[in-house]
Amino acid sequence: MKHRICLLLALTLAQTVWGQHEEKLDTAFNLHELVVTGTRTPKLLKDTPVQTRLISSDDIHKADATNVQDLLQTELPGVEFSYAMDQQTHLNFAGFSGQSILFLVDGERLAGETMDDVDFQRLTMNNVERIEIIRGASSALYGSNAGGGVINIITKEASRPWTLNVNSRLSRHNSQRYGVSFSTHGQHASNNLDFSYNGIDNYNVNNGPNPQTRVFSTVYGDKTFHITDKVTLCPWDGFRLTGQAGYFIRTLSRTTDIPERYRDFNGRLSALWKMTEKDHVELSYNFDEYDKSDYYKLTRHDICNYSNVENSVRGVWNHSFVNTGILTIGVEYLHDYLFNTNLDGHTREQDCFDIFTQMDWIISPRWEMVSALRYDYFSDVYHSQITPKLTVRYKTNDHLTLRMSYGMGFRAPTLKEKYYNFDMAGIWIVEGNAQLRPETSHNLNASAEWTKGRYNITATVYHNSVANKLSTGLPHSKTGNSEQLFLEYLNLDNFTVYGAEATFHVRWDKHFGTRMSYAYTKESIAKDESGLTVNSQYLPARQHTLTTRIDWQHQLNKRYELNVTLHGRFHSSVDNREYADYYDISKGIRCIHYPAYTLWKLSTAHHIGKAITLTLAIDNILNYRPKYYYLNAPITDGASLQAGIAIDLDRL
Repeated sequence: MKHRICLLLALTLAQTVWGQHEEKLDTAFNLHELVVTGTRTPKLLKDTPVQTRLISSDDIHKADATNVQDLLQTELPGVEFSYAMDQQTHLNFAGFSGQSILFLVDGERLAGETMDDVDFQRLTMNNVERIEIIRGASSALYGSNAGGGVINIITKEASRPWTLNVNSRLSRHNSQRYGVSFSTHGQHASNNLDFSYNGIDNYNVNNGPNPQTRVFSTVYGDKTFHITDKVTLCPWDGFRLTGQAGYFIRTLSRTTDIPERYRDFNGRLSALWKMTEKDHVELSYNFDEYDKSDYYKLTRHDICNYSNVENSVRGVWNHSFVNTGILTIGVEYLHDYLFNTNLDGHTREQDCFDIFTQMDWIISPRWEMVSALRYDYFSDVYHSQITPKLTVRYKTNDHLTLRMSYGMGFRAPTLKEKYYNFDMAGIWIVEGNAQLRPETSHNLNASAEWTKGRYNITATVYHNSVANKLSTGLPHSKTGNSEQLFLEYLNLDNFTVYGAEATFHVRWDKHFGTRMSYAYTKESIAKDESGLTVNSQYLPARQHTLTTRIDWQHQLNKRYELNVTLHGRFHSSVDNREYADYYDISKGIRCIHYPAYTLWKLSTAHHIGKAITLTLAIDNILNYRPKYYYLNAPITDGASLQAGIAIDLDRL
């Protein structure tokens, strides 16, 4: 009898310990984190009906990323940043370019673009709490530009009476990063104030002989300064008022006498009112202005040549049904103003209006269905669009969750795409097209997520079919004069991209874990009679990409903890038929081979007491150097040492 009692107690204790172990591991997988992007309402990550990839604050710290570009290519497979003219950054995310991936900050759109992408340098990580990524069409909730997915950057909220953090990092080519974060939190008010400065000098790289296509030999550095302030007031229970303002400036010197300047001014005011236990109302106003200018040092004149200003107002009402779901209804108005010296008439503007509704229906503890519908109207050409979305989640048991969704996406032609008229140094004339039709897409997505004990495995397959894809065509002559070439915006007949992604995440214990993610992407796009991809100035997606992270941490004594992280990413090779030189098409068409590459980073964090963290890292530990610095080559000229320090002054 005593043996049976001892065995029963041992089994009970083991079950209790294992249950606590599973709960801790679930926390390590971030399954109990609240996410909002997929449904516009808070959901636990493990319960969200829309498959969501979360990059947590812990992930951001381990990546030690400076901006969102650094972070995404470290954490996500299927992401590659290549470079267009003058090294302007271009995003390819599983076959979709920057204009089809909607970037948000705290749920708000960003003004401004360069070569069809937002300015990734303005999205620094100094004040970011987490990033939520939704793949596939989300236009039913977010409208235009969300056909390929949504990346929502959530900024920090104050949670302690006061905090003050100062940090810096130094590396090669005079790379410098400095940040200051100060926050206060009280019963009725909190504040987050953040400063960051990042800079790196221009430097030269070497190419091998006889490159197949255009290469660059100078990597342009820049200097950025960013300040944001976020104030939250809670004067009474059930009411929350948030005000936020920010300023950003980036200076880039391709020439010594005339550096380029990129600025952003933004402000936001939002109110969340819990009217009753079942009814919540959110009202918000958002302002964002993004400018570009050339600064003439000799005369001290700052000449603005581009300005995009967006003013938006939004109202959202959520009504909860007891244990059965949430009804969401929202309306939004946006005024879009564009000034561009290369625009026909220099200025254009339009009004955009939308209304959307969503029903999140919890059918049973295992079944959940979300349906959404949105109507958008654009005043410039009196265009309107209706987009639906349907998502189903089924939990087969406590460990396996299945999700399926269909979504229709769309992207309205931008004012630039319709009215651009730019003579590019006499090489060709880039022309807008006022007759452009909106791009529409149909997205099917299915995923399975299994979590048990130490392991979390997610597998996803998707298929996207895009009609009237917005792009630029090939350089051509209109009048038979081969010396005058035109590059026009147009609609492609069709575009298809499909693929799969798998992520394996394991935590053997609180000290040691790993995550590996693989993505397969296959795209097909309209081609001309010679077999040349119509919009081949941007490279197709690489079919195979892999990211991995291995991390280990150990508390050596009461005053010292060591964290070691190894990040790696692999991109397969890709071939593309294109002009050998877009600026001289007489050189003809070639099949250009862009080789595979892999990059690894080893970083260590040394936590001394509660207040001081020293970081030492070696980026590109394999000392990889591209033979040719093509426009999509990774910009690295070998291994580099990074050293940094962060001090929490409030913990000293």
